[in-house]
Amino acid sequence: MTRTAARSWRLTILAVLILAVLLFPVYWMVNASLQKNATSFTTTWFPLHLSLSGYRQALSGQGGHLLVSLIVALGATAISTTVATPAAFALAKFRLPGRRWIIFAALATQMIPGIVIANALYGTYNSLQLLNSLPGLILADASLGIPFSILLMRSFMIAVPGEILDAARVDGAGRLRAFLSVAVPVSRNGIITAALFSFLFAWSDFLFALTLTTTGSVTPITLGIYQYLGAQTEQWSPVMATAVVACAPSAVLLVLAQRFIASGITGGAVK
Repeated sequence: MTRTAARSWRLTILAVLILAVLLFPVYWMVNASLQKNATSFTTTWFPLHLSLSGYRQALSGQGGHLLVSLIVALGATAISTTVATPAAFALAKFRLPGRRWIIFAALATQMIPGIVIANALYGTYNSLQLLNSLPGLILADASLGIPFSILLMRSFMIAVPGEILDAARVDGAGRLRAFLSVAVPVSRNGIITAALFSFLFAWSDFLFALTLTTTGSVTPITLGIYQYLGAQTEQWSPVMATAVVACAPSAVLLVLAQRFIASGITGGAVK
């Protein structure tokens, strides 16, 4: 075996070990969810006697919370994408006054801790009667996705050749038609990537759900797991099953949109 081949094998083994360490919590979560009456002391390394009782309890107790999270995540994604796409195009192609300050403000919002934003929104939501409501959570989660989406999509909009936009204008298309028919299709990967991240931000949100819901009438799955954990500390099977079910939509979306994400993350820089 040559020195290069031996080095490649060592790096491969090292990568596999690192991956195993990173994926072990996921394996343990699935393992515990498949064992009946699993506790922190009795859970075995392998689920020799498979049981779906934890999943039955999870779906019966958390099914409504999953639906709430799905509605909130889809609503926040729709708002973020609808607002951020034309905003990114305008910042990329138009010489707007204060454009640099707008971009800097969008970047600065990514540095503000979520708990600060949640506490600031509480008083406003109380005045507007948006506490404990789906629209309130959707708007709050969209406020996180919009700045990130603008920054991500702007790099793609910059890469859209001005010549094809001018050609569309010559053919009679207005600014809106040129934007929808030219800029949006060319920037498809960036838009899908931004939309996916907006969905993940909203789906995994915990701070807004904890701060802006006080009565339990609107409970996303993240808050449901938090409350479920306190009531099921001796029975980890339904808790872990709930966690697996909560992770499933994100995992499925990441697999389906994998090639768009790879192009979306690197495309703006490469172009």
